[in-house]
Formats: sequence, structure tokens, C-alpha cells
Amino acid sequence: MAKMAPMEYLWKDRKRILGMPITFTKYSLSEDRIFLQTGLLNVRLEEIVLYRVRDISMSVKLTQRIFGVGSIRLYSSDKSMPELDIKNVKRPWEVKELIHRQVEEMKIRRRMRVNEVLSDGGAADDALEDDLLD
Repeated sequence: MAKMAPMEYLWKDRKRILGMPITFTKYSLSEDRIFLQTGLLNVRLEEIVLYRVRDISMSVKLTQRIFGVGSIRLYSSDKSMPELDIKNVKRPWEVKELIHRQVEEMKIRRRMRVNEVLSDGGAADDALEDDLLD
């Protein structure tokens, strides 16, 4: 049986309390997926394929600013995890931009268009149809 090469990560961090990484919640970003690992004895691993990410938001509350951390929320079309909160990580602006670049790169690689990802039958689709008809 051939050995698999270890996965290379573009970014890794832990959820922080008072700015210190003392929790068992780990986040990591590979070229095509983002991972959430929780637990010490009972470990749970969730992942979202980056091309499924629909939107990214970031918040930095006053207490987070004091400790140099922030939170990022990913909205995805993933059935098992439609929202992923990346809480209390260092340099949240840089992390958000890194995730954004990787999401866009994966969508380009898979030749996905915005309307293919965002089609939910709502007002956005109506506006898109109006633009196409004009």
C-alpha cells in the first residue's frame, strides 16, 4: 500500500480565549477545502469544499480587538454545514482575504459561474433574469 503525502495547509490556527490558543478547536485551510476540528477525546472533523462557499463575512468586536482576534463566517451550499464560524483567530482580515482568494481560484478551476452557485429561486434570480432580458 502506497503512502499518501501529508496534506499541505495554507493556514492553520486555533480558536483563542483571551488571545491565547488554549482550546481544542482547530481551523485549517488547504488548497481546496477548509477544515474544522473539535474535541480532545472525541474528535470531530468537518470540512467545506471551497467552491461551495457563497459568501464570507467578518466581525471584530471590541473585546476581540483588545486581544487581536476576530471571527469569520462562511456561508456555503454544503448540506451538512451551510454556515461555518471561524471564531477568535489572529489576523482575521488576512485570513478572510486568503480564504476569498482560494474560493475564487477554486471556482475558476471548476469553471463555475456566480449564477450557478447562487441560484436559489429568489429575488436575486429575478434580478438576474431582468438583466439578461434587457
